[in-house]
Amino acid sequence: MTERIVIVGGGTGGTVLANRLAERLEPELETDDVEIVLVNDGEKQFYKPAYLYIPFGKKEVSEATKPIPDLIPRTVDFRVDRVERIDTDRKQVTLASGGGLAYDHLVVATGSNLVPEETPGLVEGGHHFYGPEGAEALREELVEFREGHIVLSVIGVPHMCPAAPVEFTLMVDDWLRKRGLREDVEITYTYPIQRAHGLQSIADWVTPIFEERDINLETFFNVQEVDPDTQTLETMEGKSLEYDLLVGIPPHDGSDLVREAGLGDDGWVAVDQHTLEAEHAEDVYAVGDAADIPTSKAGSVAHYAAGTVADRISSRVRDQQPVTTFDGKTVCFIETGMDEATFVSFDYGSEPTMREPSKPIHWSKLGYNESYWLTARGLI
Repeated sequence: MTERIVIVGGGTGGTVLANRLAERLEPELETDDVEIVLVNDGEKQFYKPAYLYIPFGKKEVSEATKPIPDLIPRTVDFRVDRVERIDTDRKQVTLASGGGLAYDHLVVATGSNLVPEETPGLVEGGHHFYGPEGAEALREELVEFREGHIVLSVIGVPHMCPAAPVEFTLMVDDWLRKRGLREDVEITYTYPIQRAHGLQSIADWVTPIFEERDINLETFFNVQEVDPDTQTLETMEGKSLEYDLLVGIPPHDGSDLVREAGLGDDGWVAVDQHTLEAEHAEDVYAVGDAADIPTSKAGSVAHYAAGTVADRISSRVRDQQPVTTFDGKTVCFIETGMDEATFVSFDYGSEPTMREPSKPIHWSKLGYNESYWLTARGLI
């Protein structure tokens, strides 16, 4: 009888996992002892870190998009459909197109959802670069911006690409300087807790850089609402901040699919942080943003976690005891301007060690952006 592995979600984690499974289980796929099904609610994958460059005219949306069939082998059954329900007792998912799809092993890779509407006035009064339309709209605003107050406000945590708000702030500062406009523009960066970033080492590193570049830093700043008429942010702490251009990192949410399946009350799948196996169901795993683990919601986490899950499922298929575990490995480039960057890596038990920014590291990041699709194919 064929053993079926169902992957829900065709982002980085989903496609890397599909490729790794197809490689590890090639003999079983050839004999039809295993079937791999990848279900995604659209045909395309989006490389979200590229959106950071769109407001500055350095990338186009088309460069951040590929058809998922181009990223996975033909031995993977790819279905454009929406999973509407997960029944972990019957080990079955219900599809929007009708009918159920039984599974022996299920991997949830549904990512994060932007919910700017949860903050009153944010949709009408703010911009962001966390999606293609938002990044393009912000580009149109930036190219016409000559003077006034730009506020980058991290409104929701956790959020995808945790370093991106810091990157955008440092990039817009450098971009304005190179255009001779910085003297007429005030820049403020806000963060919800009492430091500039969730990771202490990054906060300690960037705070003096903000001061050196005359970037205002507001911490313990929790936005309650945005008034688009007066262009003002109001916080839970009773603070007010006026802006001319608001770049608001919107709240993120998990999946109703996860909540309704009883896999995680907050929409993120509750998993063992080392095995990535669901705590509330058997033969269910989560990778990427969907997994509730104590590390960043970053593409590199999805990449490395997918390798762990591929190894563990392959062992289960072969009636072997899984031994591979995930250590929280995270790798992140951080742009510090338009032509310099730094690089960090860390895991569950360590903080990032900050490196001196340089042009070669910036070029390395640009090079990785170009080669990302090889990662999605599981080749690097």
